[in-house]
Amino acid sequence: MEDYESILLVKQEVFVYRIPPRTSNRGYRAADWNLGTPDWTGRMRLVAKGKDCSMKLEDKISGQIFAKCPIEKYPGGSIEAVTDSSRYFVVKILDDGGRSAYIGLGFGDRSDSFDLNVALQDHFKWIKVEQEACNPEAAPALDLSFKEGQTIKINMKITKKDGQDGETTPPRAKPKTEGGGLGLLPPPPGSVKLAPPPPAAATTTEESLGTIGGGDSWGDFVGSDPVTATSAVNSSPAAPPAAAATDTTNKGGWVTF
Repeated sequence: MEDYESILLVKQEVFVYRIPPRTSNRGYRAADWNLGTPDWTGRMRLVAKGKDCSMKLEDKISGQIFAKCPIEKYPGGSIEAVTDSSRYFVVKILDDGGRSAYIGLGFGDRSDSFDLNVALQDHFKWIKVEQEACNPEAAPALDLSFKEGQTIKINMKITKKDGQDGETTPPRAKPKTEGGGLGLLPPPPGSVKLAPPPPAAATTTEESLGTIGGGDSWGDFVGSDPVTATSAVNSSPAAPPAAAATDTTNKGGWVTF
């Protein structure tokens, strides 16, 4: 099956210059050319047919080929960038008779020259991938093993927490409740403390009367019948001890405190 021709890049306006021969090995300089008056202006097409790549300089109106530059590899001798600018190149052209010449090629914008570089790199990268796919044994194997006497050094910084001497401490036992359930956690520091419960309620009136009825707080009764004294205590209303002592001074049978 015959390979078809594919277009890699098209630029509608390029400039061609006659360049002087190179006098040193430092490369070409675009400043030595007459950049203000190009010798030819036209269109450039970068085409590929199979693995072959070539640059064609054509007339913008008629499409007639002005020059042709076959490119075997990039970067290489077929197309070379100048040393003082990114918009200009030196191109080696060939005619049908096999004669060659070097001309200067320039672009009006740096983005156009960038597109040319990318298109050429992508094409030859694709050729390399195709060759490696057809001959997998030809690709060099990646050797990651250590050579004899080769060592590596790893710096590891391990920090210790405060209060640790490098020894492992046993884990703390979890608090257990009597019922076997999960224990409640203590309140966090600085939390609001609840007020203590109020004191027990005061004794009832009946308990107070029962205490008054006892003989330990009132002393001994003189000249009275125990039955009469008991009935007098039960019939009298509840009152403070001082008031009860004052009232009983006038009654018979009560001892004055």
